[in-house]
Amino acid sequence: MQDATALKGQPLSSPSPVQRFFESTFVSVLIYAIVIGLICYGSYAGAQNMGYNWQWHRVPQYLYSFTDDGFQLGEIFYGLGTTIVLSLTSFLLATLIGLIIALLRLSGLVIGSAVAVGFLEFVRNIPLLVLLYLFYYVLGPIFKFDRYTASVLTLAVFHSALISEILRAGINAVPKGQWEASKSIGMSSGQSYRYIILPQSVRFMLPPMTGEVVHLIKSSAIVSVIAVAELTTIGRNIISDTFMSFEIWFTVALVYMAVTLILSIGVSHLEKKYIVDQ
Repeated sequence: MQDATALKGQPLSSPSPVQRFFESTFVSVLIYAIVIGLICYGSYAGAQNMGYNWQWHRVPQYLYSFTDDGFQLGEIFYGLGTTIVLSLTSFLLATLIGLIIALLRLSGLVIGSAVAVGFLEFVRNIPLLVLLYLFYYVLGPIFKFDRYTASVLTLAVFHSALISEILRAGINAVPKGQWEASKSIGMSSGQSYRYIILPQSVRFMLPPMTGEVVHLIKSSAIVSVIAVAELTTIGRNIISDTFMSFEIWFTVALVYMAVTLILSIGVSHLEKKYIVDQ
């Protein structure tokens, strides 16, 4: 076996044509299309065996309509709007809480670290549904939380534990020399975080934070169990009126997928631009 020094300076072998083919975008899209096609075919075959009566022609009225007042968005898009606002509000609050928890863990203070670790262990070991019931049925009557407030707090607290670890990892990824440089010019810890550490840690945080936003949007569907009028709840209400289970759930799934794909693509472009600017 050749040692590392013998291999140093030698060019790496280029991938074979077969390897390049299977790593190409075309193959990735093809595999994705095949998987989606199989899922759709399995659902269609199952529905046919059940004797299900497909009514796709009725779905557009829940997406949009034309009335005497002009173009109107349907119920599904109103539910989507609630989902987006709920998710955005929860994410901003979760980021704030997560930053506080991350800074407590990095503070070096015994009490601060203990509080942060206790919070993380408590939240990470409780199912999201149980946490939602805790905020709505237990804390709600005490602090007068309505459904929406309980939903925001549940999602924010649950995802703040995950976001705090992302922030902590991003801060730790900044070279220690940056801390030493900021201290050498007389900056306080707060100034070091604000002007030196946090701006540099953004490029490490962007990919996992994007995944966390997508995760939060999908998690927001759970608030339908307390009848918050978001996308999943609207879908359930439509199904209870029309019995179009397959059509509505497919539509709701496609709406969720479109939102998360647009978000992922947008942040991917932002990430590339940020890295280039750096």
